[in-house]
Amino acid sequence: MAISSRVSVAVHILSLLNLEKEGRMTSEFIAGSVNTDPVVISRIISMLSRAKLVATSPDVAGARLARPLEDITLLDVYRAVQVDISDELFSIHGNPNPECTVGRNIQSTLETSFTRAQNAMEKELSSITMEYIVNDLIRRETAN
Repeated sequence: MAISSRVSVAVHILSLLNLEKEGRMTSEFIAGSVNTDPVVISRIISMLSRAKLVATSPDVAGARLARPLEDITLLDVYRAVQVDISDELFSIHGNPNPECTVGRNIQSTLETSFTRAQNAMEKELSSITMEYIVNDLIRRETAN
């Protein structure tokens, strides 16, 4: 699959930023929660900033949410952190043998099915808000 862990890290970041609505949370603090290098967090925050999901300032350390959680979907997050938006959920291998019955037709045969699967995934992600995710996190925490 072409989906990387950047999506889950981005969701983690947005969830943490929700905890500090009035202030800014630094990459170092977030990295401690995600258990990764602050440079990784800074890169993902930069992607989220370009997508206008978080706000950053060159003069001020940290980031904050740019939109309310109910206005951010998992599809927004997915699209924000994909390195190449043309990346698809499924990749079709290149250069199959045109002399082979399967090789000659496999790409066009799979394109329709893979496109349908991609569209279904995107439709599902568009129905889940960050508000739902954060509320579920809180519910699970209070259940412990």
